[in-house]
Amino acid sequence: MTELKKHFAVIGNPIRHSLSPQIHAAFAKEAGLLIDYEAVLSPLDQFKQTVRTLITQKLSGANITLPFKKEAYELASSHSNYAKMAEAVNTFEFKEGEIIGHNTDGIGLVRDLEQNLHVDLNGKKILLIGAGGAAEGVIYSILEKKPNELTLTNRTIEKSNTIQNKMHAYAQSFDVSLNAIEIAKLPHHYFDVIINATSASLNDADLNIVDQVFHKSSLAYDMMYGKETNFLKQAKSQASQTSDGIGMLVEQAAEAFYIWHHIKPHTKTVIDLLRKN
Repeated sequence: MTELKKHFAVIGNPIRHSLSPQIHAAFAKEAGLLIDYEAVLSPLDQFKQTVRTLITQKLSGANITLPFKKEAYELASSHSNYAKMAEAVNTFEFKEGEIIGHNTDGIGLVRDLEQNLHVDLNGKKILLIGAGGAAEGVIYSILEKKPNELTLTNRTIEKSNTIQNKMHAYAQSFDVSLNAIEIAKLPHHYFDVIINATSASLNDADLNIVDQVFHKSSLAYDMMYGKETNFLKQAKSQASQTSDGIGMLVEQAAEAFYIWHHIKPHTKTVIDLLRKN
Protein backbone atom coordinates (compact mmCIF):
# COMPACT_ATOMS: atom_id res chain seq x y z
CA MET A 1 0.00 0.00 0.00
CA THR A 2 1.36 3.45 -0.91
CA GLU A 3 2.06 5.70 2.05
CA LEU A 4 -0.12 8.82 2.00
CA LYS A 5 1.92 11.99 1.78
CA LYS A 6 1.27 14.33 4.72
CA HIS A 7 1.15 18.09 4.27
CA PHE A 8 2.65 20.76 6.55
CA ALA A 9 3.29 24.50 6.34
CA VAL A 10 4.91 27.46 8.05
CA ILE A 11 2.70 30.57 8.16
CA GLY A 12 4.03 34.09 8.56
CA ASN A 13 4.37 37.56 7.06
CA PRO A 14 7.00 38.00 5.64
CA ILE A 15 7.82 34.35 4.96
CA ARG A 16 10.17 34.11 1.94
CA HIS A 17 13.25 34.07 4.18
CA SER A 18 12.01 31.05 6.19
CA LEU A 19 14.41 28.10 6.50
CA SER A 20 11.69 25.84 7.94
CA PRO A 21 10.88 24.05 4.64
CA GLN A 22 14.57 23.18 4.21
CA ILE A 23 14.90 21.99 7.84
CA HIS A 24 11.79 19.79 7.79
CA ALA A 25 12.72 18.34 4.39
CA ALA A 26 16.09 17.30 5.86
CA PHE A 27 14.41 15.77 8.94
CA ALA A 28 11.90 13.88 6.78
CA LYS A 29 14.61 12.53 4.49
CA GLU A 30 16.57 11.22 7.46
CA ALA A 31 13.44 9.61 8.93
CA GLY A 32 12.34 8.15 5.57
CA LEU A 33 9.05 10.05 5.65
CA LEU A 34 7.11 11.36 2.67
CA ILE A 35 5.96 14.92 3.41
CA ASP A 36 5.19 18.25 1.73
CA TYR A 37 6.18 21.35 3.69
CA GLU A 38 5.50 24.79 2.22
CA ALA A 39 5.92 28.41 3.28
CA VAL A 40 2.57 30.24 3.34
CA LEU A 41 2.29 34.03 3.30
CA SER A 42 -0.79 35.11 5.23
CA PRO A 43 -2.21 38.62 4.83
CA LEU A 44 -1.72 40.44 8.16
CA ASP A 45 -5.47 40.69 8.83
CA GLN A 46 -6.42 37.19 7.61
CA PHE A 47 -4.42 34.75 9.74
CA LYS A 48 -7.42 32.80 11.06
CA GLN A 49 -8.92 32.52 7.57
CA THR A 50 -5.56 31.30 6.19
CA VAL A 51 -5.41 28.56 8.83
CA ARG A 52 -9.01 27.46 8.23
CA THR A 53 -8.38 27.28 4.46
CA LEU A 54 -5.28 25.12 5.04
CA ILE A 55 -7.26 22.80 7.34
CA THR A 56 -9.81 22.23 4.56
CA GLN A 57 -6.84 21.26 2.35
CA LYS A 58 -6.03 18.46 4.83
CA LEU A 59 -2.99 20.06 6.45
CA SER A 60 -1.58 17.80 9.21
CA GLY A 61 0.31 20.49 11.10
CA ALA A 62 1.72 24.00 10.86
CA ASN A 63 4.47 26.17 12.26
CA ILE A 64 3.61 29.78 13.06
CA THR A 65 6.13 32.59 12.84
CA LEU A 66 6.03 36.38 13.19
CA PRO A 67 3.75 38.20 13.63
CA PHE A 68 1.05 35.58 14.29
CA LYS A 69 2.12 33.68 17.45
CA LYS A 70 -0.33 35.51 19.74
CA GLU A 71 -3.19 35.09 17.25
CA ALA A 72 -2.31 31.42 16.95
CA TYR A 73 -2.65 31.13 20.74
CA GLU A 74 -6.15 32.62 20.55
CA LEU A 75 -7.16 30.32 17.67
CA ALA A 76 -6.03 27.07 19.35
CA SER A 77 -8.75 25.05 21.07
CA SER A 78 -6.28 23.60 23.60
CA HIS A 79 -2.70 24.39 24.60
CA SER A 80 0.45 22.66 25.79
CA ASN A 81 1.96 23.82 29.08
CA TYR A 82 4.72 25.78 27.30
CA ALA A 83 2.16 27.56 25.09
CA LYS A 84 0.15 28.55 28.19
CA MET A 85 3.27 29.98 29.86
CA ALA A 86 4.22 32.01 26.78
CA GLU A 87 0.62 32.84 25.78
CA ALA A 88 1.95 32.29 22.26
CA VAL A 89 1.91 29.36 19.82
CA ASN A 90 4.47 28.46 17.16
CA THR A 91 3.25 24.94 16.32
CA PHE A 92 -0.24 23.67 15.46
CA GLU A 93 -1.24 20.03 15.66
CA PHE A 94 -4.54 19.25 13.90
CA LYS A 95 -6.27 16.31 15.56
CA GLU A 96 -9.86 15.11 15.22
CA GLY A 97 -11.22 18.59 14.46
CA GLU A 98 -9.19 20.17 17.24
CA ILE A 99 -6.38 22.74 16.92
CA ILE A 100 -3.75 21.99 19.58
CA GLY A 101 -1.31 24.85 20.18
CA HIS A 102 2.29 24.18 21.22
CA ASN A 103 5.27 26.44 21.83
CA THR A 104 8.66 24.87 21.11
CA ASP A 105 10.80 28.04 21.28
CA GLY A 106 11.96 27.62 24.88
CA ILE A 107 12.80 23.95 24.36
CA GLY A 108 14.72 24.91 21.20
CA LEU A 109 16.76 27.59 22.98
CA VAL A 110 17.63 25.44 25.99
CA ARG A 111 18.60 22.43 23.83
CA ASP A 112 20.86 24.61 21.69
CA LEU A 113 22.54 26.11 24.75
CA GLU A 114 22.98 22.82 26.60
CA GLN A 115 23.45 20.17 23.91
CA ASN A 116 25.12 22.10 21.07
CA LEU A 117 26.98 24.85 22.94
CA HIS A 118 27.62 22.75 26.08
CA VAL A 119 26.48 25.43 28.54
CA ASP A 120 24.99 24.05 31.77
CA LEU A 121 22.37 26.62 32.84
CA ASN A 122 22.04 25.24 36.37
CA GLY A 123 23.32 27.75 38.95
CA LYS A 124 24.22 30.35 36.31
CA LYS A 125 23.52 34.10 36.18
CA ILE A 126 21.48 34.79 33.02
CA LEU A 127 20.53 38.11 31.42
CA LEU A 128 17.58 38.10 28.99
CA ILE A 129 17.25 41.26 26.87
CA GLY A 130 13.79 42.02 25.48
CA ALA A 131 10.23 41.82 26.70
CA GLY A 132 8.31 40.81 23.57
CA GLY A 133 7.01 37.42 22.47
CA ALA A 134 10.49 36.02 21.75
CA ALA A 135 11.59 36.65 25.34
CA GLU A 136 8.31 35.55 26.89
CA GLY A 137 8.38 32.30 24.91
CA VAL A 138 11.60 31.07 26.54
CA ILE A 139 11.45 32.22 30.18
CA TYR A 140 9.70 29.17 31.64
CA SER A 141 12.12 26.78 29.89
CA ILE A 142 15.07 28.75 31.32
CA LEU A 143 13.56 28.71 34.84
CA GLU A 144 13.13 24.92 34.61
CA LYS A 145 16.92 24.59 34.33
CA LYS A 146 17.28 26.27 37.75
CA PRO A 147 19.80 29.03 37.08
CA ASN A 148 20.89 31.00 40.15
CA GLU A 149 19.31 34.18 38.77
CA LEU A 150 17.46 35.36 35.68
CA THR A 151 17.48 39.09 35.06
CA LEU A 152 14.99 40.54 32.56
CA THR A 153 15.92 43.82 30.92
CA ASN A 154 14.38 46.07 28.29
CA ARG A 155 14.58 49.70 27.15
CA THR A 156 11.37 50.38 29.04
CA ILE A 157 10.87 48.51 32.30
CA GLU A 158 7.04 48.23 32.33
CA LYS A 159 6.87 45.14 30.09
CA SER A 160 9.70 43.43 31.98
CA ASN A 161 7.89 44.11 35.26
CA THR A 162 4.68 42.61 33.86
CA ILE A 163 6.51 39.42 32.82
CA GLN A 164 8.35 39.26 36.15
CA ASN A 165 5.03 39.44 38.04
CA LYS A 166 3.50 36.78 35.80
CA MET A 167 6.44 34.37 36.23
CA HIS A 168 7.25 35.13 39.89
CA ALA A 169 5.52 32.06 41.36
CA TYR A 170 7.25 29.73 38.85
CA ALA A 171 10.64 31.31 39.61
CA GLN A 172 10.01 30.71 43.31
CA SER A 173 9.05 27.09 42.71
CA PHE A 174 12.38 26.52 40.90
CA ASP A 175 14.27 28.58 43.53
CA VAL A 176 15.45 31.13 40.94
CA SER A 177 15.98 34.82 41.70
CA LEU A 178 13.94 36.62 38.99
CA ASN A 179 14.70 40.33 38.55
CA ALA A 180 13.66 43.11 36.15
CA ILE A 181 16.02 46.04 35.47
CA GLU A 182 15.94 48.80 32.88
CA ILE A 183 18.78 48.53 30.31
CA ALA A 184 20.16 51.94 31.36
CA LYS A 185 20.38 50.76 34.99
CA LEU A 186 22.05 47.38 34.46
CA PRO A 187 24.60 46.56 37.16
CA HIS A 188 28.29 46.68 36.23
CA HIS A 189 28.86 42.98 36.84
CA TYR A 190 29.05 40.13 34.39
CA PHE A 191 26.53 37.42 33.57
CA ASP A 192 27.34 33.84 32.52
CA VAL A 193 24.81 33.88 29.66
CA ILE A 194 23.48 37.01 27.92
CA ILE A 195 20.59 36.39 25.50
CA ASN A 196 19.33 38.99 23.02
CA ALA A 197 15.63 38.39 22.29
CA THR A 198 14.94 41.88 20.90
CA SER A 199 14.25 42.84 17.29
CA ALA A 200 17.09 45.42 17.42
CA SER A 201 19.31 43.13 15.34
CA LEU A 202 16.88 43.35 12.41
CA ASN A 203 17.64 47.03 11.86
CA ASP A 204 21.21 47.07 13.27
CA ALA A 205 20.16 49.15 16.28
CA ASP A 206 22.41 49.32 19.33
CA LEU A 207 21.11 47.93 22.60
CA ASN A 208 23.24 50.31 24.70
CA ILE A 209 24.34 47.61 27.13
CA VAL A 210 27.33 48.30 29.36
CA ASP A 211 30.41 46.26 28.46
CA GLN A 212 30.65 45.01 32.04
CA VAL A 213 27.80 42.50 31.56
CA PHE A 214 30.23 40.50 29.36
CA HIS A 215 33.25 38.51 30.52
CA LYS A 216 35.69 36.21 28.76
CA SER A 217 33.86 33.19 30.21
CA SER A 218 30.38 34.48 29.20
CA LEU A 219 28.26 33.25 26.31
CA ALA A 220 26.49 35.98 24.32
CA TYR A 221 23.57 34.50 22.37
CA ASP A 222 21.51 36.33 19.73
CA MET A 223 18.22 34.71 18.68
CA MET A 224 18.69 36.42 15.31
CA TYR A 225 20.64 34.38 12.75
CA GLY A 226 22.34 34.90 9.43
CA LYS A 227 24.51 37.91 10.26
CA GLU A 228 26.88 39.21 12.92
CA THR A 229 24.78 41.66 14.91
CA ASN A 230 25.99 44.72 16.83
CA PHE A 231 25.21 42.79 20.03
CA LEU A 232 27.53 39.92 19.01
CA LYS A 233 30.24 42.38 17.88
CA GLN A 234 30.14 44.06 21.28
CA ALA A 235 30.38 40.69 23.03
CA LYS A 236 33.37 39.65 20.88
CA SER A 237 35.15 42.90 21.75
CA GLN A 238 34.93 41.73 25.38
CA ALA A 239 36.36 38.28 24.43
CA SER A 240 33.10 36.48 25.15
CA GLN A 241 31.99 33.30 23.38
CA THR A 242 29.19 34.12 20.90
CA SER A 243 26.46 32.31 19.00
CA ASP A 244 23.58 33.26 16.74
CA GLY A 245 20.17 31.58 16.89
CA ILE A 246 20.46 29.07 14.04
CA GLY A 247 20.73 26.19 16.51
CA MET A 248 17.60 27.35 18.34
CA LEU A 249 15.76 27.51 15.01
CA VAL A 250 16.68 23.90 14.18
CA GLU A 251 16.04 22.58 17.71
CA GLN A 252 12.57 24.16 17.97
CA ALA A 253 11.79 22.69 14.53
CA ALA A 254 12.98 19.28 15.75
CA GLU A 255 10.54 19.45 18.67
CA ALA A 256 7.68 20.35 16.28
CA PHE A 257 8.74 17.42 14.08
CA TYR A 258 8.58 15.14 17.13
CA ILE A 259 5.08 16.42 18.02
CA TRP A 260 3.81 15.56 14.52
CA HIS A 261 5.70 12.35 13.75
CA HIS A 262 6.83 10.98 17.17
CA ILE A 263 10.37 10.76 15.77
CA LYS A 264 13.32 12.69 17.25
CA PRO A 265 15.48 13.89 14.34
CA HIS A 266 19.24 14.43 14.55
CA THR A 267 19.92 18.15 14.49
CA LYS A 268 23.69 18.58 14.28
CA THR A 269 24.04 17.81 10.55
CA VAL A 270 21.21 20.25 9.72
CA ILE A 271 22.73 23.01 11.89
CA ASP A 272 26.14 22.47 10.26
CA LEU A 273 24.57 22.54 6.78
CA LEU A 274 22.71 25.81 7.44
CA ARG A 275 25.82 27.42 8.94
CA LYS A 276 27.84 26.42 5.85
CA ASN A 277 25.22 27.93 3.55
